[in-house]
Amino acid sequence: MRNEYIPFISEITEVIKHTDIEYTFRMTYEGDVRPGQFFEVSLPKYGEAPISVSGIGDGTVDLTIRKVGHVTGEIFENYVGDKLFLRGPYGNGFDVDDYKGKEILVVAGGTGLSPVRGVVDYFATHQSEAKSLTLIAGFKSPNDILFFEDIARWKQHAQVILTVDCAEGDTDCHIGLVTQFIPDIKIENMDEAVAVVVGPPIMMRFSVMGLLDLGLKEENIWISQERKMCCGIGKCGHCKIGESYVCIDGPVYRYPEGKLLID
Repeated sequence: MRNEYIPFISEITEVIKHTDIEYTFRMTYEGDVRPGQFFEVSLPKYGEAPISVSGIGDGTVDLTIRKVGHVTGEIFENYVGDKLFLRGPYGNGFDVDDYKGKEILVVAGGTGLSPVRGVVDYFATHQSEAKSLTLIAGFKSPNDILFFEDIARWKQHAQVILTVDCAEGDTDCHIGLVTQFIPDIKIENMDEAVAVVVGPPIMMRFSVMGLLDLGLKEENIWISQERKMCCGIGKCGHCKIGESYVCIDGPVYRYPEGKLLID
């Protein structure tokens, strides 16, 4: 029986810089994984950090990491050919089968675009498997935008609304919060439309309110509580909200369950 505490070695095959503090590390990995799941990334003597899967390739996974502390700062000292320790994947991710044949709306704020990137990429690539795909992605400023090349490609196959809170000089982005653009989304069949919302808690709260006002059913909305992730296997108790362990039962929840997780 595999010991879930024991990490395995993974090699960095590519490092993609998005901003000064946000890089994607493409890591070797063979096995099943879903968008929205996460790995524990560790370095001896420095500790470990839970990182969401931002892409799934042939024998690789993408982990988009923000340099915000001791562990992630040390991870940024590694380059192609170097190796990191991984545990996982953990948690409940997004199942693209839940969204096939539907009108799909994805609302993402900041680094919240990372865990849903796999969902957007799948349906932008397999256009016949969805009736429509709309992405509303918001960032603080143009300098904070992630996945520029992906967004340019997605625009060819989906409706993409890219917005920033503020901008200096000329920009191709809309100005404003993601919630401002939800009422303008055109949905043909509200009963079967589905939505995925990931980002800061306050952004998710008001985005979901906007979607409900639009007419979406609660059971057709998914959210992610990824900020609560910790050990990955429900042992440390950090992620426990009520009777739910976010590391195990989440971080992805349907909204009727997720709205009850008040921490």
